[in-house]
Amino acid sequence: MSDVTPEMIAVALGQAAPLENSPQWKQWQMWIKDAEMLIEARRVELDATAPAPEKIDYVVREAVVSHVRKPDDATHVTTQVDDGMTSKSYKSSKGRVTIVDEWWALLGLVDESQAFSVDTAPDSRRVHAATCSLRFGATYCSCGTDIAGRPIFEDVL
Repeated sequence: MSDVTPEMIAVALGQAAPLENSPQWKQWQMWIKDAEMLIEARRVELDATAPAPEKIDYVVREAVVSHVRKPDDATHVTTQVDDGMTSKSYKSSKGRVTIVDEWWALLGLVDESQAFSVDTAPDSRRVHAATCSLRFGATYCSCGTDIAGRPIFEDVL
């Protein structure tokens, strides 16, 4: 799907490429395939045409480089051996290869139909459960009608 290689990831990171078939090389290759899979799954889900190859390469490369820089969701890792100790702090990470919204937009794989709305005014036509707090003079709904439009926490009697 993309032409991204572990060597390209190393160039983007400004470091030497790992030896072919080394654990690091295999790991980067796996992450490249993960990013490609995420793009293809989103494309199929949206029934969209394939993005331009150079855009796919860019997103795959950036997603993998980002994951290499922040590999897990730990924020602080300390390793101690005998009298020596080393610590590493990470910025937030999801602990997996992710594609940020900005890159989805670049690929043209943004689902516009998934917008949502928030109802800020109660609808008097909604039916609350017989045991809802509103029926007993409270200023809040305990049956869930204000959230879902129907009782979800209590049965309607």
